Amino acid sequence: MITLDQNTILALAPPTYVALLALLLVIVDMARPGRDRLLTAVGVVGLVLGMALTVIIGPLPGVGLLSGPQEVFGGAYVRDSLTTFLDLLMMAIALLTILYGPDYLRPRGLPAAEFGATLLFAITGAMLIAGSRDLLLLFLALELLVLPGYLLAGYAKRDGLSTEGAIKYFLLGSFSSAIFLFGLIFVFGYTGTTRIPEVAAQIAGLVGAGGAGGLAPGLVMGLALLTTGAAFKIAAVPFHYWTPDAYQGAPTPVTGYLSVGPKVAAFALILRLFVEALGPIKADWTPFVAVLAVLTMTLGNLVALSQDNIKRMLAYSSIAHTGYILVGLAAFGGAAPGSPAEQAGLVSVLFYSVAYAFMNLGAFACVAALQRRPGVTSQIVTFSGLIGRAPVLALLMTLFLLSLVGIPPLAGFWAKVFIIQAALSVGGWLNVLAVLVVVNAALAAFYYLRVVVYMWMRAAPEGAAPATVGGATRAGLWVAAALTLVLGFVPFFVTILAEEAALALL
Repeated sequence: MITLDQNTILALAPPTYVALLALLLVIVDMARPGRDRLLTAVGVVGLVLGMALTVIIGPLPGVGLLSGPQEVFGGAYVRDSLTTFLDLLMMAIALLTILYGPDYLRPRGLPAAEFGATLLFAITGAMLIAGSRDLLLLFLALELLVLPGYLLAGYAKRDGLSTEGAIKYFLLGSFSSAIFLFGLIFVFGYTGTTRIPEVAAQIAGLVGAGGAGGLAPGLVMGLALLTTGAAFKIAAVPFHYWTPDAYQGAPTPVTGYLSVGPKVAAFALILRLFVEALGPIKADWTPFVAVLAVLTMTLGNLVALSQDNIKRMLAYSSIAHTGYILVGLAAFGGAAPGSPAEQAGLVSVLFYSVAYAFMNLGAFACVAALQRRPGVTSQIVTFSGLIGRAPVLALLMTLFLLSLVGIPPLAGFWAKVFIIQAALSVGGWLNVLAVLVVVNAALAAFYYLRVVVYMWMRAAPEGAAPATVGGATRAGLWVAAALTLVLGFVPFFVTILAEEAALALL
């Protein structure tokens, strides 16, 4: 029998709190309809309190009511340092998205309450993924993440591009979820359990010293299906086809969220699945991850070079960043068991996820701010002469783009440094991946700096109105910019937390 003791309640409190906050937004809208600023304030204050609650509960180094990992529901869900780390990141993503949303949605007649509530339900799913140690719970949490995402992608339901992108996202997302579920069934059938630690133990027992060749063909098929389903969720090449259309068609604040939130949550799923469940055969799946990394970062950057629509450009850019993060996962897989390089690979994945979240959200927020007035397209030419029309917005967009390039001393620089160091610490063929990260970063500089050139060196389009930025969006932009700078100048306060989170997986 499951008992709800104090530690169980504490372990489940953060995702439960976010789900209740989503319901509170609906209730507030019913009581005070059309009060977008009130809804934004409730969402922002609620998420700040939720982050404080998560820190108080822990477990974090030297902080928290929980002194160590707390398993609930028979070990299906765990609150450890990795769960806490990812919960804080997901709530920060939700906070910035809620700040960016109303200034874009209000002029288009799109309701803010449904936007905020749907977003928070998706974040609840992401937080459940972070702590899942059961394949069935992992799947249910994944669906709680992606189903609201389909609604958000088609939020501008009268926009043909939004509807088209949402349909493609839904069809391919549903297809990938079915693949993941089939893989789960195969694994359950051969191991007799869905609990991740027990799956790892069963696989280790089946493999012995013989490598993946010791596994039954059906189990290998199950693991391949799980891998394919996860690759769809992170939009790794060649499973990326839904990304550009979904990103271009969705309302720009939604696009910012889709480029960050589901990606970070999917990597949380991959950490629980690959590192914990499939850790005993990491030598066998690492080459496949490395191939995915090479294809993803190279194709993403090459296609981004030819894009004239900044949302599509940033969509392919996000695919490239997925490839960089996969290099960190490959570094973990290629490292000797128990070596410091294992932890370095995981830390690089976690740090890159944090840095990418803030700089990419900031870039999309700048696009949303420029599109505040309906009718403004997302073509790169609309950024022409922005330094004269909105100097602060141009400066912030430049900051985020330079960070995405990896210019020191910004967050993106350290994110790439940690990924490259992790690959080099393993050595061997992973040195090739490190070199390809550098080459691809140089390639990406062309299309990122192209936007900077348009903002600083091109004349504004004839008749272009001055760009105005709403108060909530301005606050969110300053927060994202501050975090991008802080992570660049003082990266080690995040790496300390990332090291603790990585230890929870090892």
